[in-house]
Amino acid sequence: MVHWGMIQHDPGRSLIAAALVWLAFSSAALAADVSVFAAASLRDALDEVAGKFTEETGHNVTLSYAGSSALARQISYGAPADVFISANTAWMEDIEARGLIAPGTRVDLLGNRLVLIAALGRFDPIALSGQTDLNTLLDGGKLAMALVDAVPAGLYGKASLLELGLWAPIEKHVVQTDNVRAALVLVSLGAATLGVVYATDAHADARVDQIAEFPATSHPEIIYTAARLKRATAPQAQAFLDYLSNPTADKIFENRGFLSKGP
Repeated sequence: MVHWGMIQHDPGRSLIAAALVWLAFSSAALAADVSVFAAASLRDALDEVAGKFTEETGHNVTLSYAGSSALARQISYGAPADVFISANTAWMEDIEARGLIAPGTRVDLLGNRLVLIAALGRFDPIALSGQTDLNTLLDGGKLAMALVDAVPAGLYGKASLLELGLWAPIEKHVVQTDNVRAALVLVSLGAATLGVVYATDAHADARVDQIAEFPATSHPEIIYTAARLKRATAPQAQAFLDYLSNPTADKIFENRGFLSKGP
């Protein structure tokens, strides 16, 4: 049984990261018809969905991507956003507890799978279990992961490695990144030997191979959850949130490898 622990982060680092994210996103967000803060792993699929929404409605969408933890902190500090999409329920619950979500708008949108990746052609597929010797695979190299105590992909990954009994032997080889897409890039460029990312991230980069899938029972269920924020100013915000669950968006997410959370 896997238990989802308390989210932890370094307050000093969090404030700096949050300020940088806000500075990068706030001007664009203010100018948009609909401003969306979304988990970095959604980038390719959500870009396509937003494009279709604009084609069909004429309303523009500004998409700001980062780790869910950084985005949630930005929202709590007052950053201008209309819709938030988190890669886990914990960060959504954090801002919901602060009274920042419009009541009745939260929806569980998508699922995903957690995988182990390597540079294209470097390793044959393996089966992950408590007997897997990741140190031998790493051979002195690095394992890239999103921040393991803050970013959802890192939280899921650490939970799984702990459940499988693999965390302690490889912890010293872990290099942490601000979001899961940054971990993907380290592996695709050869700066890290292995990486823990979502299946959709591996699907999006032809320079990497998915060499293993983490057992779904070894980590909390991966749930992308979305909501309209109470301070939303765009009249089209709810329309975009609803659009995320319509057949057009469903097909795009499915084609990108996401799992449906619909009825």
